[in-house]
Amino acid sequence: MSADPDELIEDAIPQIIREKFRVASYRKAASVLRYGLNEEFVEILEALEAFEITTEMIRRPGGNESEVPKVISALLRPKGWNETTISGDLHITRSWREAVVNKNGKVVRVPKSEVFVRKKYLDGHKIDYVKNRVAFDFEWNSKDQTFDRDLYAFAAFAEAGAIDAAIIVTRDTSLNHIFSEIGQALDKDGNPAFDAAGQPVRLLPKYGASTTWWGKLIYRLNAGRNGGCPVLALGIKPECISDLNDWRETHSAASTDEL
Repeated sequence: MSADPDELIEDAIPQIIREKFRVASYRKAASVLRYGLNEEFVEILEALEAFEITTEMIRRPGGNESEVPKVISALLRPKGWNETTISGDLHITRSWREAVVNKNGKVVRVPKSEVFVRKKYLDGHKIDYVKNRVAFDFEWNSKDQTFDRDLYAFAAFAEAGAIDAAIIVTRDTSLNHIFSEIGQALDKDGNPAFDAAGQPVRLLPKYGASTTWWGKLIYRLNAGRNGGCPVLALGIKPECISDLNDWRETHSAASTDEL
């Protein structure tokens, strides 16, 4: 499955969002959201425009949930974007016409049917944020297999008629050079982290190739793992880091002082 043309994205997505995020649309998701689900889409766009992270958030250890996803939760939960699951049984009716002999001795075909029920045909599919007919997921730094779960859930919700389109946000490739530039991670107390040998703990390996980032998402979308669900994908760019310029100025000054 190929992504939609850039012209469609430029028509549906405001420039300020395109400056902060890399954007790709599949199955005309940008148009479906912009023109068919505009009220919910505007709320997502407002949240993305307000979305900002800091160098400290990036450097801190994640634990069960890092500070970054909490930013999105704070923007969307108060507006009614709730974690949602679907479940359901599948009722199947098999019908045929069976030849029988009636009381007059004639062979006639009589309608017959049989009903089968597959219990829990849909069960356990979960999406972090759903409002009305729009789904939204945010993957900052999970194992990349999480994308398979997300896209399968999108497809299941759409096939069941529970949503019409979905949006997923993850890290863009352009953040990798920022992780290298920032260099050292922090410990849970916010201090520079060192390993057992006393060496600085580098930040970049924390955001490894097998975690959730743009490259791991797009090939799955190109392979059609979202099924029939229109999906809008966004990658977080360095423009979302509110204090990046301040961090650079501070560390540039510190390097000059050391000289």
